Amino acid sequence: MPLRLLAALALLALTVVIHSAGMIAIMGRIPVASVPALRFWPVAWLVIRVAWLLIFVHLTEIAVWAGFYWWQQCLPTVESAFYFSGVTYTTVGYGDLILPEEWRLLGPVEGLTGILMCGLSTGFFFAFVNRLFLNPNHPQKSGEYI
Repeated sequence: MPLRLLAALALLALTVVIHSAGMIAIMGRIPVASVPALRFWPVAWLVIRVAWLLIFVHLTEIAVWAGFYWWQQCLPTVESAFYFSGVTYTTVGYGDLILPEEWRLLGPVEGLTGILMCGLSTGFFFAFVNRLFLNPNHPQKSGEYI
């Protein structure tokens, strides 16, 4: 059990590292100043790109957990491992696949990790949009947001 818990904590730490690196990459890749004005389509396109990149970060994290499940032969195929990991990370929890008894502790830890990373993405998304609207390069006059 202690080794299984250590594996879960290591996966959690790796997930946080991936998420942090992903957010830093997004901040560097999509500068807020690239939006010429606060008009609907430029802002919408920027927000769509940020959402896509955040989803990619989450899918990468899900793949890491899935790779571990497959490597440890907790699930029979890569596809089933990715499916289980995605359902667990997002806390959908269908229950149609379960981990072997000796690895069951990882499921709740992955679920909690997914909740934390989704919350972190939500905070990041809010800060990103807030920064967009508070950008000093954009002249903001009354009613000129859309």
